[in-house]
Amino acid sequence: MKINGFGQAEILKPEEISLLFREGFVNPRDRALFGVCLYAGARINEACTLLKGDVITPRGVRPKLIIRSYNTKGGRDTREIQIHPILKDYFEAYAPLIKVRGKNPHLFPGRHGLNHIHQASADRLMREALQRVGLEERGMSTHSFRRTCLTAMSDAGIPLRHIQSISGHRSLAALERYLGVTDQHKENAIAALDFGQTVSPF
Repeated sequence: MKINGFGQAEILKPEEISLLFREGFVNPRDRALFGVCLYAGARINEACTLLKGDVITPRGVRPKLIIRSYNTKGGRDTREIQIHPILKDYFEAYAPLIKVRGKNPHLFPGRHGLNHIHQASADRLMREALQRVGLEERGMSTHSFRRTCLTAMSDAGIPLRHIQSISGHRSLAALERYLGVTDQHKENAIAALDFGQTVSPF
């Protein structure tokens, strides 16, 4: 659990995700911003610094979003990630509110329409959303969306190297350390033990 800025960000439960995107985030921009983290496994800085052309063209939403190398942690390779249908809906709801050909190239402009929204502002938006729906923070952070996304892929049996191509982790070992293990995972692991005994021998 992430406490006072340390540790791993909390993994979100399905009901928490539903509540946040339905009632916590109150405008299309915020749903699109955090949707990039949840449905593309992006870091919050990667989402904040997206360019309009990385996602939307005058003809509509691209089939893949582009996360450029100079916006990634460590300046790693540019990634192209297929856009999930729900994320596409978020982008399409947000698209009419931005000018694709406007002077600011960023998808999520900062204050007064300048540059891009900053991580501190995104963090504030999440805290406000949590308060709005009555959820305790309990280790949640903007990073929770990315960690939830990648852990869900792992739980679904997606090969780690495929997840790595989406997450941008430098190695499989780094990705494995990042993936979450919940109490339910541990409960399922214990429940899977079957040594042919029906009762305790004692």
